[in-house]
Amino acid sequence: MEVSCAFPTALDSPDNIALAERLGYARAWVYDTPQQSPDVWMTLALAAVRTERIGLGPGVLVPSLRHPMVNAAATATLAALAPGRTAVAFGTGFTGRRAMGYRAITWSYLEAYVRVFRGLLRGEVVEWEGAQMRMLHPDGHAPARPVEVPILIGALGPKGHKVANELGDGLFVTIQLPEFITDYSWVPYLVWGTVLDEGEAQDSEHARNAGGPGWALAYHGAYEFEGPDAVRELPGGNEWMEVVDKMPADRRHLAVHAGHCVELNQADRAAWSAGGHSMLRDVTVSGTREQVRRRLDDLASSGVTEVVFQPCGPDTGAELERFLEAASAV
Repeated sequence: MEVSCAFPTALDSPDNIALAERLGYARAWVYDTPQQSPDVWMTLALAAVRTERIGLGPGVLVPSLRHPMVNAAATATLAALAPGRTAVAFGTGFTGRRAMGYRAITWSYLEAYVRVFRGLLRGEVVEWEGAQMRMLHPDGHAPARPVEVPILIGALGPKGHKVANELGDGLFVTIQLPEFITDYSWVPYLVWGTVLDEGEAQDSEHARNAGGPGWALAYHGAYEFEGPDAVRELPGGNEWMEVVDKMPADRRHLAVHAGHCVELNQADRAAWSAGGHSMLRDVTVSGTREQVRRRLDDLASSGVTEVVFQPCGPDTGAELERFLEAASAV
């Protein structure tokens, strides 16, 4: 199983990706979350010119954020800057849409978008929104078509599985492992967490800063996919909902997604202090070096071919080193 990393796109992400390359990570994925991040393609371009080996790609692109021609041109640009190192993943939009108050896009829309995107990279004439178009880049403006870049699809349910199976070169997985992952030969799985020292309490300041942002996804995901009652069943869930419910109904998504994958927001801190930290090992890949290694072995046995670790907290370099050390342990 390959060990890769991911970053919630930030101004220092290119430097962190260069560090990840020096440490030995296989690939770096960055998030397409414009409501809280710099532009994903600018960030990847900067990373490309600062690195030589590490794989690069957006994980995941949300189709509704850009015209397919825009993403195709950006993909071709990255493929020119990092030849043989570029991959692209698409999803229906969790943070990339829900943090702005929208629901996820439909799978039929994503399927149509990816078909057009693939056609553009092949140099074909395609139709989008009733218009015929093709990549017209002259020599020196983009690589010659076809531009060969692997495409992965982020999916958890049967509709996504169908699209990924028909159009994808792999399955990009977050939140939970679907039962159909063994149908794919390339399965990156995005994980959060932290390596704890022997005897370190899982409510330590380090655990909260480095493991907390990933732990908080249990509350964010429960709220978005199952509703408030599902959140209240979690430790600290009542306290989490008390904070969110103070916001007007049409702005609650702002309270839910503030600090998403970066830091604990007000609701997250309330849940953590109310005992929610007891779930840290259950909902993230956190624990001692040996415990993290066993979790990774279990993921590999389940069909994951690439674990993708997102470091959190004030010391990104230390978190990258600790995780890679645990992942490499025999």
